[in-house]
Amino acid sequence: MKSGDQNAIAELYDRYSSIVYAVALRVLGDTMGAEDVLQEVFLQLWRNPGAFDSARGNLAAWLAVIARNRAIDVLRRRKPETDIEDVIVSVAPDLAGNADRARASEKVRVVLQGMAPAHRAALEMAYFEGLSHSEIATKTGEPLGTIKTRIRAGLMALRKAFGT
Repeated sequence: MKSGDQNAIAELYDRYSSIVYAVALRVLGDTMGAEDVLQEVFLQLWRNPGAFDSARGNLAAWLAVIARNRAIDVLRRRKPETDIEDVIVSVAPDLAGNADRARASEKVRVVLQGMAPAHRAALEMAYFEGLSHSEIATKTGEPLGTIKTRIRAGLMALRKAFGT
């Protein structure tokens, strides 16, 4: 394909187009959009065949990742399906809901204060700072498995406090 052989791209299309289409369709939920992504992915492969490095993995997985990324890009470019004028916002105060949220927040605060500092810190970084498990492990210098265990234990303690 690097030499411009059209038969090579046709063979790759026959072999991998179903994977690319399936990934795009799964992300977009739209057949026309998935077909567009399919076309874009194979055009990209035709224009720049050197972008794929067989030493880093297989072609099917690489194409699936490219398709997923392209489909996500399509989702980001889409306009919202409802106009802001069509959205109804309730302005009536929900006093019962506010009271329930306040009680739940207080319960979470108490449970967090009762946790070991390492467990609490891992949960706070994950849920309040939005860090991934890997980012927390890097930030704290702890092994990834330890971080996952701490977060799981913390969540189990919260679940137990709420009886779920």
